[in-house]
Amino acid sequence: MLLNQAFRIKLTTFSINNMEKITAAITGVQGYVPDYVLSNDELAKIVDTNDEWITSRTGIKERRIMKDGASSDMAVHAVNGLLEKTGTDPMDVDLVILATVTPDYPFPSTANVLCDKVGMKNAWGYDLIAACSGFIYALSTGSQFIETGKYKKVVVVGVDKMSSIIDYEDRTTCIIFGDGCGAVLLEPDFEGNGVQDFILKSDGSGRQYLIQPGGGSANPPSAKTVEDKMHFVKQEGKQVFKFAVTNMAEVSADIMVKNNLSSEDVDWLVPHQANLRIIDATANRMGLSKDKVMINIEKYGNTTAGTLPLCLWDYEKQLKKGDNIILSAFGGGFTWGAVFLKWAYNS
Repeated sequence: MLLNQAFRIKLTTFSINNMEKITAAITGVQGYVPDYVLSNDELAKIVDTNDEWITSRTGIKERRIMKDGASSDMAVHAVNGLLEKTGTDPMDVDLVILATVTPDYPFPSTANVLCDKVGMKNAWGYDLIAACSGFIYALSTGSQFIETGKYKKVVVVGVDKMSSIIDYEDRTTCIIFGDGCGAVLLEPDFEGNGVQDFILKSDGSGRQYLIQPGGGSANPPSAKTVEDKMHFVKQEGKQVFKFAVTNMAEVSADIMVKNNLSSEDVDWLVPHQANLRIIDATANRMGLSKDKVMINIEKYGNTTAGTLPLCLWDYEKQLKKGDNIILSAFGGGFTWGAVFLKWAYNS
């Protein structure tokens, strides 16, 4: 009796140890940005600024603005392109996680609207709010659904129509933000590629420095909130810069240490595109040369949840199967974090 029980325990242990480990791999990426280009020179006609001032402080030369439509409309372009590129039937998608701070409506979720517009009728979905860290939060969350073995196809979207909440008379914010969307498909991988690890952080005491104060239950919409411009983004740039430089750099270094990665082991850093000086500080902290850093801030500005997938989209042709990639972000809240993944395919 005891011998049989011991045999069964040993057999169970052997089976668990020899099960194929499932990781969540990105198997496709697609982006979308609106056609309209808002250059620094055009902004200088609206607010007291100039191209040299913006470029020297942020690295931004232009940003894309969506004149008509909502966040879900940008997401439709990105996700339709993603499904076509990967040969995925919309009906086969299990779950959609959409990161945004500019949803179409307070409810229903923009993920649900997107599923309806694209025809992902068998998928359930929800929105995730973590400001500029939204995509890494959503990517980390989506990876867990794949790793359980329950879901086979998870679409992760980062999209923001920041122009809808920006005051173009406020120089501290209007020079920074643009509109855009990126999406990735997560699928099971049995070769060790995909998401390897993540570190996610938050500190709500930083909310006062980067916030949209109006529109929620704290300050419901009213004539007064509109008059006081409370529905626009408010930022204390120096405080945000200080926190971002420190925390984004540190969490990127921390995930390297946690996974025994040297700077030579890291093939690419995908940093949030908020400010070129923050990007440079993060790369320096990690010991990475600039040729290992994805940068497109000069074209799109800060698209909030859209920056990281838009970088992957722009650099996709340079990525190779097995590349070690670290994604890093910092956003309002405060929120920040890093994801370590191995790229799963050759373009």
